[in-house]
Amino acid sequence: MDYRPIDPALNEVTGKIIDAAYNVHSTLGAGLLESVYQKCMLLELAERKLYVQRELVVPIRYKGYDIDANYRIDLLVENEVVVELKSVDQMLPVFEAQLLTYMKLANKRIGLLINFNVPVIKKGIKRIIL
Repeated sequence: MDYRPIDPALNEVTGKIIDAAYNVHSTLGAGLLESVYQKCMLLELAERKLYVQRELVVPIRYKGYDIDANYRIDLLVENEVVVELKSVDQMLPVFEAQLLTYMKLANKRIGLLINFNVPVIKKGIKRIIL
């Protein structure tokens, strides 16, 4: 485990991502497909002048081989913050495990799990630090 403190600039980035999620949710509400929220998040993050990659392939190395398992990070913001988007009725532990796995495989220390299918977006956001 890496116990170094998180760079304040990364805290600022996660704050902007959360603010973007608030804007998307307050405009659209709950009940849409994850793909819709992803497109709207891209627009919001671009307005905040953040560099975003979407559907980024998660690299998996096994015994020196590259394995194409078709895992993709929903959003990678500023090449540092892994963002996993959901639009589900109930958050399951497997979603957090998925984000943790993506963070470890991509060698990133900070991630956000955001579920848009909630009445209040604050209840749908989980921040994870490795």
